[in-house]
Amino acid sequence: MTNGWNALRRGESALERRRLIERAHERFVDDGASLGAVDPEFRERFSRVSAVRPLVLDSWLRAHRLTVDPDGIPERPSLGEDEVREVLATHPIGSVLPVVSRLLLDEADESGFIVAVGDAAGRLLWVDGDRALRGRAEEMGFRAGMDWSERAVGTSAPGSALALDHALQVLGAEHFARAVHPWSCTAAPVHDPASGAIIGVIDVTGGDGAAAPHLMPLMEATLAAVEAELQLAALRQRIERDRGARARAAGAVRAADAAAGAGSGRPAPRPAVPRLVVLGRDPAVLEHGGVAEPVGRRHAEILMALAASPHGLSAGALAEAVYGARGSERTLRPEMVRLRRWLDERGVALELLSRPYRIAPGLRIDAHETLEAVERGAHRLALAAYEGPVLPDSRAPIVEQLRATVDATLREAMLQAAGPDPLFAYAQNWASDDVEVWETLLQVLPPLSPKRARVVARLEQLSDT
Repeated sequence: MTNGWNALRRGESALERRRLIERAHERFVDDGASLGAVDPEFRERFSRVSAVRPLVLDSWLRAHRLTVDPDGIPERPSLGEDEVREVLATHPIGSVLPVVSRLLLDEADESGFIVAVGDAAGRLLWVDGDRALRGRAEEMGFRAGMDWSERAVGTSAPGSALALDHALQVLGAEHFARAVHPWSCTAAPVHDPASGAIIGVIDVTGGDGAAAPHLMPLMEATLAAVEAELQLAALRQRIERDRGARARAAGAVRAADAAAGAGSGRPAPRPAVPRLVVLGRDPAVLEHGGVAEPVGRRHAEILMALAASPHGLSAGALAEAVYGARGSERTLRPEMVRLRRWLDERGVALELLSRPYRIAPGLRIDAHETLEAVERGAHRLALAAYEGPVLPDSRAPIVEQLRATVDATLREAMLQAAGPDPLFAYAQNWASDDVEVWETLLQVLPPLSPKRARVVARLEQLSDT
């Protein structure tokens, strides 16, 4: 990121540059702000004449609209000491303080600045670093519990980074509050790796060195480490949650078995696993708890993809399975929210887990049952279960793949190993135009079978087309 002083005229000393910004700030506070409220060209004119960076001037204008006092400082904390401790103990940003300390405090000790961490509202939760500097900072209200959002103090690195949702540096008199003019700072928002939402902010504050160019790469490296730690923490929580859910489910099954079997002397049957019926269906039907519910096509496609991958799929892989190459995680995620809500509202005994996406405890698919029947050589059973192509109107890759697999597997099984009766039923119902199937049927039918005449007639019809 470009250092703020570089936006000023070249060839001037740091002191002269600071004075230029101070004079621009005074002009803005004294009469520019009121003019800017009514003159749409004021922003461009003021920026050109004063050499104030556009993002700083925009922030000053926001502070003016919020009626921030340029002579004020935070005096009353937004969070008490006990509340700060509670937030740090429960908020995700509190779990990454060791990472922030490890990466920034050594630099703070050497370079003479302080490090702060705040929440998404701009309230400081933790401040550490040079002890003497911390004492001075506390005099202007820069301490844990204080609100340093733009609505409270106007332009500042932590508050403006949250307002603009990107890392930035604020130098000296670029701050809106006059009390902060001796300070400079660098700050960046912290995002939740899963949702992308802002959950906090990291800031370094001190003299001009706290906004030196080399601090921006250091801040970016710290952010990367922090968000990696947040991902690991979320993974550990999911593992514990899943382990607990499985334990509770197993306990519930054991309790139900014990209750049902107590009076009969025999174990009670386990509850049926939900079953998705997709052969010849569009929409699909979900059988669960003794009822059958029609399922929207997109939800059925997602359930099929997850049922085919018991170990789970990444968001990208699931999006590609459902939407194809044009699929995106952004499109998938709201659909997953709707599907999870749909299952919950109907009391379906399925839990959609994430990272990776998967189903617990499991889901039966009638198309998979047909394939299993073919593999066992139960051709009559497989043919009886087959009610048509999988979701015939769907173009989802996962559906097209399963549809082709079922149809090809069933056809090959009928041609290679089925008896005359199953093959005849297959030819009539599902292969009326397949010459090879009718020719094979003619070969396997007994010489005196009355069905031979119908097979010959059908072959003649096909030869004429």
